[in-house]
Amino acid sequence: MLRRSPMAFVAVLFALVLAACGSSQGSLSSTSSAPASTQTSATAPERIVSLSPPATESLFAIGAGDQVVAVDDQSNYPAQAPHTKLSSYQPNVEAIADYEPDLVVISYDPTDVVKGLKKLHIPVLLQAAPADLEGAYAQIEELGDVTGHSNAAAQVVTDMKSRIAGLAEGKPGAGLTVYHEISPDFYSATSQTFIGSVYTLLGAKNIADAAGGKAPDYPQLSAEYVVDSDPDVIVLSDTKCCSQSEKTVRSRPGWDQLSAVKGGDVVPVDDDIASRWGPRIVDFAEIVAQAFQDAGT
Repeated sequence: MLRRSPMAFVAVLFALVLAACGSSQGSLSSTSSAPASTQTSATAPERIVSLSPPATESLFAIGAGDQVVAVDDQSNYPAQAPHTKLSSYQPNVEAIADYEPDLVVISYDPTDVVKGLKKLHIPVLLQAAPADLEGAYAQIEELGDVTGHSNAAAQVVTDMKSRIAGLAEGKPGAGLTVYHEISPDFYSATSQTFIGSVYTLLGAKNIADAAGGKAPDYPQLSAEYVVDSDPDVIVLSDTKCCSQSEKTVRSRPGWDQLSAVKGGDVVPVDDDIASRWGPRIVDFAEIVAQAFQDAGT
């Protein structure tokens, strides 16, 4: 995996959320004036470039992997994805066009890549970070429609919903508070995010929600705020980018007295699984559900 600085990751995460503009659906930009459904139903794309790690995972999960000719330098899953040096942080139109794509999938547009690709008559599907799991499901189904794998995408979503429903049954997080850590400078995620929606479904109370009415969906908390909130469970999604662990958390001033630390309920998770809204979000939910069950016993 390529290493990312905490601030770089948070900056991209903010950009994804801002790009969403409250919509869980993506948008297909093309030089054609035909609706997206019309454009994509006649002929499925044969040369897809994915500059979105969540989309890359979804494309391979729905059986469209053979149509993908290039993925960005952060798309490290699955292993058979055609990895390149293309940047999803600073997309370069010329570098993308060199792969002769008939569809480009992106998560946000920091360099007007949509406009640049439109000039080259290359369709672009923009799928920004969803606000909840329903938005994540909708994006997978949209990828299925666009690539000619509607049935497979619907089955993936059905399986995800079934597994999530099973995990949410009985609300294993009921009565528990949780702190989700994106970076060691205390960036977190509220319930108004796809990450936080998992905690809501499992019944836990997210301490980031009380950060203040003007706090963003991904607020930067403070060490004092977390200590005062005394969460029952701490979920670390900065284990790979920033080498955080139960040991590093325990060494923070005053954190050794937190309920989560004293109870052994500091949970490390793979950064990628926790931060991507593709099919593996169910794996994240499984880890968290088990942590809540352990904390509640």
